[in-house]
Amino acid sequence: MDHWPKDVGIRAIHFVIPSLYVDQTDLEQYDQVSEGKYTVGLGQKQMGFCTDLEDVNSLCLTAVSQLIENNGINYSDIGRLEVGTETIIDKSKSVKTVLMKLFEPSGNFQVEGIDTTNACYGGTAALFNALSWMESSAWDGRLAVVVAADIAIYAKGNARPTGGAGAVAMLIGPNASLVIERGLRGTYMNHAYDFFKPDLTSEYPVVDGKLSIECYLNALDQCYKSYLNKCGGGGTNVDLNGFDSFVFHTPYCKLVQKSLARLYLNDFVNSDTKDEDYPGLGQYKDVHLPSTFFDRDIEKTFMERSKTIYEDKTKPSLLLASRVGNMYTASVYSGLVSYLVSLPPEHLPGKKIGVFSYGSGLASSMYSIRVVDNGLLSLIANLKKGIDRLEERIRLTPEQFTEVLEVRQKSLHQAPYTPVSNKDQLFPGTWYLSCIDEMHRRFYERKE
Repeated sequence: MDHWPKDVGIRAIHFVIPSLYVDQTDLEQYDQVSEGKYTVGLGQKQMGFCTDLEDVNSLCLTAVSQLIENNGINYSDIGRLEVGTETIIDKSKSVKTVLMKLFEPSGNFQVEGIDTTNACYGGTAALFNALSWMESSAWDGRLAVVVAADIAIYAKGNARPTGGAGAVAMLIGPNASLVIERGLRGTYMNHAYDFFKPDLTSEYPVVDGKLSIECYLNALDQCYKSYLNKCGGGGTNVDLNGFDSFVFHTPYCKLVQKSLARLYLNDFVNSDTKDEDYPGLGQYKDVHLPSTFFDRDIEKTFMERSKTIYEDKTKPSLLLASRVGNMYTASVYSGLVSYLVSLPPEHLPGKKIGVFSYGSGLASSMYSIRVVDNGLLSLIANLKKGIDRLEERIRLTPEQFTEVLEVRQKSLHQAPYTPVSNKDQLFPGTWYLSCIDEMHRRFYERKE
């Protein structure tokens, strides 16, 4: 339709990572587990974490302010601001309203949008909301900002190494570098208790590990099926060959490799020419997808057969996930960032990127991005500056990491409270929590 703005999508991205990290090899020794359990079994190298100086509000303040500054935008140019997070620190006041403090000097208070919450899916829901606004009669011609941010930490045990923290802020508008392909979106929603946070006195979730994997893989199957149907012709002529890259929500890196293999398995099941296109797999021709979630033989076979595709199309997207960890809502967008910086910018135009977003409980969607040369060099240059921060972080011991988490847990919901951690360890330009008063009101300052 002619009235739609042209090439709506992501015009700029800025990501924020913690200045502190713990090495997963150190954690293996500290937890007295077998060598390689975290680094090979999970595919994780390092894990970023936040002290009591940072919360979801401060992460978002840092991400949005730096996105605006790095791209020479005025706050008055923003007509919508959406936040996706599952890190809830107030049952009434949204993170978005805290971010409005950034808009005060510009006098712009006419900014639509609010927080969206469902586990790791909130960032994608926020993005979809911004896109819908921009393609509706409510759009006033201004840009939108979407920010996804979370602090992922777990109680002591098997899940703790799958934590992380971070934020990704995206500038949404027409004439974008990363165009969201209109009409090509598959969604699957259902009710499940695979991962949830019923205890509001703790930052730690309740996790049913096996059910969570089953829900994730089933959602992937359903979203892929739905996406292919949107491609026309029942999707029979579309498979992984139609994508230059595929990025996934990443609870841990090994699951992503299994997920790419899962899509390859879907392609095999969908194929009408299995013998020709997939030689040597005849014994699996009658496989029933729902019965294969924990079939080790099928998993191993299809991971091996899809290894080259994985290394070409998906492994480059795991840079931040492997070195920072699970960022929850920001996770899939950290994968997008990682892929974009993995290639020379001149090789990116024309690429098609598949995106799978998942949030427990459950909500999931699959969509695709087309890369075009609309300010692409500037977008990539800004991202590479952020990647450089990986080498500027401070490595702490597992003992120090554990102490930080204990301080966070003990200080949760305390009022009044003044953070005890060292501000000198923060990156310059970081917003941080300066204090909480007796009424639980939070106050923030910025490290210059």
